[in-house]
Amino acid sequence: MTTTSISSTPVPDVRWWSGNTRLVNLSGKLLGAHVAHAGLIVLWAGAMTLFELSHLNPNQPMYEQGLILLPHLATLGIGVGVGGAIVDTYPYFVIGVIHLISSAVLGAGGLFHSLMGQEVLPKNSTLSGFFGYDWKDKHKMTTILGIHLLLLGIGAWLLVAKAMFWSGLFDPWVTPSGDVRVISHPTLNPIRIFSYLFPTHDAAGMAAVNNLEDVVGGHIWVGIMCISGGIWHINSSPFPWTKNILVWSGEAYLSYSLAALSYMGFLAGYFVTVNSTVYPEVFYGPVGMIETATSMSSRGWLATFHFVFAALFLCGHIWHAIRARLGDAGFDFKNGDMVQAPRVYQA
Repeated sequence: MTTTSISSTPVPDVRWWSGNTRLVNLSGKLLGAHVAHAGLIVLWAGAMTLFELSHLNPNQPMYEQGLILLPHLATLGIGVGVGGAIVDTYPYFVIGVIHLISSAVLGAGGLFHSLMGQEVLPKNSTLSGFFGYDWKDKHKMTTILGIHLLLLGIGAWLLVAKAMFWSGLFDPWVTPSGDVRVISHPTLNPIRIFSYLFPTHDAAGMAAVNNLEDVVGGHIWVGIMCISGGIWHINSSPFPWTKNILVWSGEAYLSYSLAALSYMGFLAGYFVTVNSTVYPEVFYGPVGMIETATSMSSRGWLATFHFVFAALFLCGHIWHAIRARLGDAGFDFKNGDMVQAPRVYQA
C-alpha cells in the first residue's frame, strides 16, 4: 500500500475525508482527535442546553416545544416540582455553562495533542507511556477495554448517587401527576433485576420496568458488573480461543464499537418509544405519540434519531468488519488483490 511519512512513522496515503484513518499509526495524534471529538460533543451539549433554555416556555409542555435535552434534565429531578412543573431554570443555565467551559478545556487538549504533542506515544512507565499502545498488543487492548468498563460503571453509580443522595429523580407515579423523590430502597434482588432480560414482566422485556426502585437497582448491578469486568480485563490476558476468532487491528476495534453503539441505539429507541417511567409523558409526550398538534414530540425526535443512527452504525459495523477481516487475510483494497499470505490461525 502506498504510504507517506510523518517523521519516521508510516501512515496510509488517504484523502482528508477519511478522518482518523490518517492517524491509525499515530497514537499521539489519534489521542488528540479523540479529545477534540469529546470537546465537540460537550460543546454541543452545552450550547444546545442554553439554546433550548432560551426558547423554553414554562407554561407549555416540554414535549410540544421540540426539546430533547431539557426533558432529560427534568427527568433527573432538576428544576422541576409537582406535576413536572418548571420551578427553577437556573440549574439548566449552570449545566449549560459548565459544559461550555469543559468543552474549551477538551478542545485545548485536542489541539495540543494534534499539533504540538508527540506523534507516537511511547510504551514505557511514564505518564505518556501509559497511553501508548500497539493495535496487536492484545493485553493492552483488553486493558483499554477494562478502563472503559470502569468508567461506565462509575457513570452508572453516579446516577444511583443522584437518585439516593442528591435530591432524587422525577417519579411520574408517586402522585397523580408525579413529583421528585429520593429512591431510598432500590431493588437489589438479582432475580428481580435480571428477570427484565426476559419477557417475564411484559413482552417489552427490559423496557417494561415501571418503577424507579427497579431502575436504580438495575444501575447498581450494571455498575457492579462493569467495574468487576473492568478490573478483570485490566488484570488478565485474552483467552487463547479469542486469538483465532477476533481480528486484532484498529479497524476491527472500530467495527466492534460500532456494533455496540448500534445495539444500544436500537435499544434506546425502543425504550423511549414504549416506556413512560424512565421517559415520563409530562416531559416526552404520550407513549406511542410521535407528533403533537403542532410539531414532532420529544419522544418522537429521540426515537427517530436513535433508530436512524443505530441503522447507520450497523451499516458501518458491517463495512468495517468486512474490511478488517479481508485486510487481516491479506487483501489490499487499493490493488483489489491478495498481497500477502493469509493469516495462519493458531491451534
